[in-house]
Amino acid sequence: MSKIPYKIYLEEHEIPKYWYNLRADMPNKPAPLLNPGTLQPMTVEELSNVFCSELAKQELDDTTRFIEIPEEIRQFYTMYRPSPLMRAYRLEKALGTPAKIYYKFEGNNTSGSHKLNSAIAQAYYAKQQGLKGVTTETGAGQWGTALSMACSYFDLDCKVIMVKVSYEQKPFRREVMRTYGADVTPSPSMNTQIGQKILAEHPGTSGSLGCAISEAVEVATSTPGYRYVLGSVLNQVLLHQSVIGVEAKTACDKYDIKPDIIIGCAGGGSNLGGLIAPFMGEKLRGEADYRFIAVEPASCPSFTRGKFAYDFCDTGMVCPLAKMYTLGSGFIPSANHAGGLRYHGMTTTLSQLYHDGLMEATAVEQTAVFEAAEQFARTEGILPAPESSHAIRVAIDEALRCKEKGEDKTILFGLTGTGYFDMLAYEKFHNGQMSDYIPTDEDLQAGFAGIPNIRL
Repeated sequence: MSKIPYKIYLEEHEIPKYWYNLRADMPNKPAPLLNPGTLQPMTVEELSNVFCSELAKQELDDTTRFIEIPEEIRQFYTMYRPSPLMRAYRLEKALGTPAKIYYKFEGNNTSGSHKLNSAIAQAYYAKQQGLKGVTTETGAGQWGTALSMACSYFDLDCKVIMVKVSYEQKPFRREVMRTYGADVTPSPSMNTQIGQKILAEHPGTSGSLGCAISEAVEVATSTPGYRYVLGSVLNQVLLHQSVIGVEAKTACDKYDIKPDIIIGCAGGGSNLGGLIAPFMGEKLRGEADYRFIAVEPASCPSFTRGKFAYDFCDTGMVCPLAKMYTLGSGFIPSANHAGGLRYHGMTTTLSQLYHDGLMEATAVEQTAVFEAAEQFARTEGILPAPESSHAIRVAIDEALRCKEKGEDKTILFGLTGTGYFDMLAYEKFHNGQMSDYIPTDEDLQAGFAGIPNIRL
């Protein structure tokens, strides 16, 4: 198979014309989503009861390598894309490493993160379908912020269910959402049957993304003219986020940069999947080789300590089942500050790649993450989001390993967003009030016990 020249899929101003569907090049496709009632693979028609019809098609498409980005979405992208590929010269100097460190910076838009890449696409398809509005969940608030912006652009109603601990810790992100017209509710809430059930079983819980997803789906399916949209985990989201990787790959080719190691933080998997997509495609086609590292919080270790099994994507067990690395849909993570990484499972695409040995994963503790964040801020001048700082931590560790071994490797990591609304977390770190919670085997077993026994 001939090598794909990615630059032909960009316009003159280097904004991608096509999303790249990594699944088309995967020899082992992600396992299908299962209907929770019948345990049969979900169809487009069934998914369309929850998602926009076009997004349901994208979710199940394992064969179309390139999917054209609609002109209206590409025009929206011009407000903040292409995002910069930067070299961290000052960080390299501070570390004294022979390694070259590059990062793809996705925080140069009002939402402050990569989430806008998919939010605008999902809002576009909702508008095209003639819907009144959409519902969603959000963890730290980046996704909710991005979706509220996108819905404002298309004059759509936006209902955001925000994980309670983040709703309380990050009030300014909540207010940005409200500025763009979104209705924001802390989860779990008494507004839904599922929220009431979760609160009855876990009084005083700080919530989780799994809880918030259940509530958002219930609101969407019970409100005429609404559909549910999701900011990570789903195949359609990884597809939209491939603009990150296509731009990064094009820039690397243009400037003759060959990454040896590509690193990204991983909660549900959207930014990591988007960043590595074209590079992983080359690896799968035998055109090049790279080392890929997923970085997750030690408090929510889906890859490194989870099980590869069919599980519910939400705590309320109303969403389709996905085969993924999971801690169990009933697992409630600690109230750590990387709110966007507090999800019990990992996208099916990355889960399959990890299971096949095509990528690595590591878990890092919270205080070490903020040490890396502070060092990056002081050397590179950008205050990183806690989620992004997981990737920074491992990029620094790999650069120091290169220093020890005298290796001149090239490292690329995803800087997914800024941390200017995460100052409570930075305050706790500076005041020595930050803890490093790591779940025990007993803690994890409680979540594993709820994983359904499905063998296909």
